[in-house]
Amino acid sequence: MNEKSQPLRRGWTTGACATAAAKAAYAGLLTGEFPDPVAVTLPGGQRPSFALATTARDDGSAIAGVVKDAGDDPDVTHGALIQVTIRPGAPGSGVSFRAGEGVGTVTKPGLPVPPGEPAINPVPRQLIREAISEVAAAHGDAGNVEVEIAIPGGEALATKTMNGRLGIVGGLSILGTTGIVVPYSCAAWIHSIRSGIDVARAMGLTHVAASTGSTSEAAVQKMYDLPESALIDMGDFVGGTLKYVKTHPVPRVTIAGGVGKMTKLAQGLLDLHSKRGSVDLEALAKLAETAGGSPDLSAKIRASNTAAEAFDHAEAENIALGNAVARAAHEMAAAVVAGKPIEIEIVVFDREARFVGHAAFGPAHAAPPRKRRR
Repeated sequence: MNEKSQPLRRGWTTGACATAAAKAAYAGLLTGEFPDPVAVTLPGGQRPSFALATTARDDGSAIAGVVKDAGDDPDVTHGALIQVTIRPGAPGSGVSFRAGEGVGTVTKPGLPVPPGEPAINPVPRQLIREAISEVAAAHGDAGNVEVEIAIPGGEALATKTMNGRLGIVGGLSILGTTGIVVPYSCAAWIHSIRSGIDVARAMGLTHVAASTGSTSEAAVQKMYDLPESALIDMGDFVGGTLKYVKTHPVPRVTIAGGVGKMTKLAQGLLDLHSKRGSVDLEALAKLAETAGGSPDLSAKIRASNTAAEAFDHAEAENIALGNAVARAAHEMAAAVVAGKPIEIEIVVFDREARFVGHAAFGPAHAAPPRKRRR
């Protein structure tokens, strides 16, 4: 088996690492001994073991840390130390949670935990409660503890995430629904998209703008003077964004992107990553023809190296190729959210953030999505 055919290695979520650290720290608090490695049970029944990177104990607390291994997934928290301090809680208090260094606090509604709470999601909380209960039962303790989770350096790492936009201040989130990171699933990005929509809805916003990148986002924000909470960094995941909006409606949705990404959407692609498909220049040439382009323009577009080059040729002939692309993209996007009280708008920008195409707000319709061209 050659290197390229090797399966990608899975990793562990921050929630799974925090659970292992909490279990080890609680055992250390009760017995003075830290189990290493420490095994935890994940929602799917898997029972992985984690090596401890740090341990410490004094009269009133115990600390254990696990270094996160995200496997082969490009994850900002890969290699970060997830450290948990366990302290005795008041009788009958159960398990309570605190945000330590580098773990954020929720400040906006719409997220899985309410404002004022540490950014520790429900599944990791439940996993930690179960791990605490397991240790408590083994040692005859009541399991009343305070769990403080820290990620040293997490506040700096959080600047590379969407946490600030989501209203999570002071650091990272403790996440994970399965405990397992699937390589290149981009689950964290999808989570950010969904959380962004949830926050916008909870704040009563009626217009959100989902953009493929920072250039288009800045341009569309300037168009409408939108608050930051209305901005969704969807990257290549236009399909995932629209499907989530369909089940969690927002009245007005702007889809904004560059000429290449929006051309892919116009041609029926809902995943805009370069690995999922390239711009169909033949189809783009036909769109130029419908916009009044000459046979010579069609030939130039077919011979182009990129969508940007094709748009340059269209501009030289004063053909509104961007509008034709936007209309076709609108048809595709509106079909995804068909039957819901949602109006879709498409805005197309070039690399210099110039406005080059537009399909105005219009309601979703019942027509099925067009088949992807091959």
